[in-house]
Amino acid sequence: MTITTCTLATSPACLSVPGPPAMPIVGPKGNVFRFISDPVGHTSHLFKTYGPIVALAAGGGTNFYSPERNCPGTVFICGPALIRQVTTQHEIYYKYPLTATLYRKRETAPRTEPLKHVGVGLFGVNSDEHRQQRRLLMPTFHKKRIEAYRDDMVTITQQELDQWQDGEQRNICKAMQMLTMRVVTKTLFGEDIEQNGSEAVQTLQDALILLASPLTTLLPFDLPGLPYHHFLDLVGRFDGQMRAILARKRATGANGRDMLSMLIRAHDEESGATLSEDELLGHIGVFFAAGHETSANALTWTLFLLAQHPQVAADLLDELQSVLYGEAPTVEQLQHLPLLDRVVKESMRVLPPSPLQWRVTSQMTEIGGYALPSGTELIISTYQTHHMPEIYPQPKVFTPARWEAISPSVFEYNPFSAGPRMCIGASFAIMEIKIVLALLLQRYRLQCLPRPLVNRFGLMIITPKGGLPMIVQKQDRQFAHGVGGVRGNVREMVELPI
Repeated sequence: MTITTCTLATSPACLSVPGPPAMPIVGPKGNVFRFISDPVGHTSHLFKTYGPIVALAAGGGTNFYSPERNCPGTVFICGPALIRQVTTQHEIYYKYPLTATLYRKRETAPRTEPLKHVGVGLFGVNSDEHRQQRRLLMPTFHKKRIEAYRDDMVTITQQELDQWQDGEQRNICKAMQMLTMRVVTKTLFGEDIEQNGSEAVQTLQDALILLASPLTTLLPFDLPGLPYHHFLDLVGRFDGQMRAILARKRATGANGRDMLSMLIRAHDEESGATLSEDELLGHIGVFFAAGHETSANALTWTLFLLAQHPQVAADLLDELQSVLYGEAPTVEQLQHLPLLDRVVKESMRVLPPSPLQWRVTSQMTEIGGYALPSGTELIISTYQTHHMPEIYPQPKVFTPARWEAISPSVFEYNPFSAGPRMCIGASFAIMEIKIVLALLLQRYRLQCLPRPLVNRFGLMIITPKGGLPMIVQKQDRQFAHGVGGVRGNVREMVELPI
């Protein structure tokens, strides 16, 4: 085991994992700022320099995720062996709410009370409590229940595509967010509340952007003009919107087949436990966020990759038309579209919408030959693992055909995590993504603008910075148009035509 001397007074316990020194003058907070500014780029540099287990700052002293006050520091890992160790040890590696360090302020004032449940859900519970709540949620995500949402997904997708015009320029990021938002409000709440849902989505997106800003967590003071003050305004508004939806559902008897009605009625057969008001608010908020944001970005990146790989796009259209003949896929037909499946898998490999997974050690443990004190933040790099050449030769090349010959484990390919914490909505997301692609690609060809600037952006979700404007064309099979000339740091992640 490697042992180093810890001299940082800010560390409650010594962190022996190697990493770069704390930045001059500003100390470990400077390392945090560099990471948050470009998580994918900075972690890629750290892994290249130090190997598959690396500290954000040598000796520790960093804390940007864990709401616990005894955080010794932050460690990043990649690779299937280390991922297996973390994702299968449920009692050692805990998860915490999406609000991260701000969660500790949930009881400091009336304006911070929404932090008790906003961004919590399954992220905010561990051990037996996590197992019990997951049991309560599982019937909502049963295979037959998910398949029953197929008709809603098709109807909403067709309605959105009907609004598109041949030759228009459209921000595909925004278009996919609107589409997936409508799907999640229909399936989660039982009604296609487009206007109310749109307002809630914008509120949530603005809050998440502020949450990813270093200034929000570095200056957590509720003073007008500061990002944290605006963040509390937004989470308070979002909390009010979710409470109004929950109240309307209760008032109608909660006897529908939508997810929220099922969650209200859910009870544990062993203990008789039901979900409290705060737990319901936590779950529906997380489902609302994850149910549209991750899928929207997976769709956006896939459409971008297809627009830059004309042969793959042509082959995929051939498959769709030969099986579907212009119609929407049935649940059964989705099982007979192998290239569509490979395209989605490869897109989520090379440009995973959620590039990082977050944990905190609940006790002293060891990983990769290094001791991790209790409270250590441990961040799994899904992106870096998906780009390991020993698992995926030529990892930056978008090659759906590679999936004809490989069958990686969930620790080698894990866009939805693995183990007891695997995303409960993974099958919902995959079905939604495939249905949208099948309908969209049979009707339209999306063409990149000349020399588009595509930079990655985001902390929890990776998205094209500033959106992704594309030209909508009726499907004419002219896939070579708009190929090449892409600028921006997306080229560090995937090889694209010149």
